[in-house]
Amino acid sequence: MNYSKIETEQIHNLWQLQLAYKEEIGEEQPPMEAIDRLTVAMQEGSIEFYGAWDDNKLVGCCSISKGFSTFNYGISGVFEDFYILPGYRHKGIARELVHFAYENSGVESLTVGCADCDLEMYGKIGFTIKLGNLLAFK
Repeated sequence: MNYSKIETEQIHNLWQLQLAYKEEIGEEQPPMEAIDRLTVAMQEGSIEFYGAWDDNKLVGCCSISKGFSTFNYGISGVFEDFYILPGYRHKGIARELVHFAYENSGVESLTVGCADCDLEMYGKIGFTIKLGNLLAFK
């Protein structure tokens, strides 16, 4: 398994995982113009994607959006878009991908918001510090 930052030239590989994730969780497929917005966000550095590759096949991804946090008075990251293809799960790929993304993103802290049913999974891959509750506005 190889791990790397996903570049905009690889957006179509990433888009296929985005669509698979949305389908698996029962969300509507994003409109095609969303791929253009995602590409621009990646080009501007608003979001970085990291991937797990089995040869030339992208089998897992995650994203980190950066900001400044007074949690540690440094660059922080919000971890999202985490998805591993079903046939590649339970092989340690998730843990390795998270660690690769954290080490290569340059963030000093990394947080994730998740559903209660995902707490155990995120704990197993390294998210072990509780910071209260995460709420979304409207």
